[in-house]
Amino acid sequence: MVSLVPRPMQLLEFHDEGEGCRQFSFALQSPRPGDQAVMPGQFFMLTVPGVGEAPFSYVRPPDWQGRFSALIRKEGAMSPALFGLEPGARLGYRGAFGIGWPDLSGVRRVLVVAGGSGLAALAGLIEALIRGGRQDALTLVYGARSPGHQVLARERAQWRGALELIEILERREDGRVGGSPLVPLQAQLAGQRPEAVLCCGPEPMMQSVAELCLAHGMPPTAIWLSIERRLECGMGRCGRCHVGRSSACQEGPVYRYDRYLDRLAEEQDARRPC
Repeated sequence: MVSLVPRPMQLLEFHDEGEGCRQFSFALQSPRPGDQAVMPGQFFMLTVPGVGEAPFSYVRPPDWQGRFSALIRKEGAMSPALFGLEPGARLGYRGAFGIGWPDLSGVRRVLVVAGGSGLAALAGLIEALIRGGRQDALTLVYGARSPGHQVLARERAQWRGALELIEILERREDGRVGGSPLVPLQAQLAGQRPEAVLCCGPEPMMQSVAELCLAHGMPPTAIWLSIERRLECGMGRCGRCHVGRSSACQEGPVYRYDRYLDRLAEEQDARRPC
């Protein structure tokens, strides 16, 4: 069981990632063997002493030295304080929490769809598939509002040489209107249909992706979404991240689409007047 008491860790370094985002690297003070068991798609709680705690997805999970990284946007009450710190600062860590992406062993074609900073929650999965020699089975469709809203530039530069990467912008560098990630997604679904679709981004975008997949004959059991609903304690105790009767920090943040639809139905039933 994960403790409510944060473990000490240190801020190692950081670099800017698009508008208002940074990728931070951390090191746990006393690494444990279980730290390396983090699954892509899980999250952790980061504490800035004297300020507060907030949840973030792993870009890279902890290695044997306890080093890992996360993409963090400068918003809310805690992250601005984190952005003001220098390497060497002492922080707190709790994790890992939640359910990650599914086991894709034996899946011959995987389609990953990400919007904006949602790419961070999928980065660990993409890296794991590449390390496992599965890059030929993987296609990534990445959409962002503008060049300034794109993230993980270093990682994307490496992925371009390893897998099929389709990038699309709603607004291009010259100011002209671009397109939606649903356009290349439709072309992917119309060709050799994937056996699994994994998606992370704004919830309305993910719902549109899932509906398009269903319209092309994919079963809801082959679609997974990463849902973030005010994750605060990570242990299902605060009641702030409910998706229907489930807690996103426990049953999620990754939901298989049929289960996600069941949870939405529970939310609708709860809103109906008695």
